[in-house]
Amino acid sequence: QICLSLVKLLFYLAHSPLGSIVLLDFQPRQFVMVDGNLKVTDMDDASTEELSCKEDNDCTLDFPTKSFPLKCSAVGKCEGINEKKNLFNAYRYFFTYLLPHSAPPALRPFLSDILNATGDLRYGINETLKAFEKVLHLYKSGLYLQKRPLLLKEYISLKGFRTVEGEDYKCWPSYSHLGCLLSVHSAEEAAAICNSQSQCQSFIITQRRTWTGRPLASFQSSLPDLIPDANAVVYIKRSASSGKRL
Repeated sequence: QICLSLVKLLFYLAHSPLGSIVLLDFQPRQFVMVDGNLKVTDMDDASTEELSCKEDNDCTLDFPTKSFPLKCSAVGKCEGINEKKNLFNAYRYFFTYLLPHSAPPALRPFLSDILNATGDLRYGINETLKAFEKVLHLYKSGLYLQKRPLLLKEYISLKGFRTVEGEDYKCWPSYSHLGCLLSVHSAEEAAAICNSQSQCQSFIITQRRTWTGRPLASFQSSLPDLIPDANAVVYIKRSASSGKRL
């Protein structure tokens, strides 16, 4: 969410009515999340000036660990230097820390491509935004889910009940520090996640939603205490319920 919101902001800055705007003091502390959108807190160090040049050799974009040769345009300006400076700063301050860690395994190659392409400045801001929007579409639609055996049939579903929330086993990247609370596309994906975790014996799809509209599923290591709830369904592994009265 943070990276996509940042890319949308940089897209606007690259195509603003004032021309391409560069953030000269590009640091994480210069940004804040407001209602799910990333905002710049200080525009004092923003500039529309692009580096003047006479030849391509005048247009090297230097960073502490990398340098990029750019073209000198016919009007004597280094082509796209403001956009590229913003984008590489987004890569080194945000993308490298946030992109690799919490996506479903099937989506990580797409994010790795974005990371590599922005780190080498092979993508401009237009291509970067398009790539992010593709990943978001795959994520929200569930199209990233690989065809696999249906696992939900291995679970007993108890309609009209929910579980008592409490501390349980931890997992990464959980939305709760008390237990294992993960975003899922469907109960079928939740069953696959539960099967992949040795501690998991049951799960419930909660009424809570993430910023993408996906529900959160709570995974538990034991047979849960149940509370009547007409809108809820608890899923329990058949192996866990074997020999026990539900």
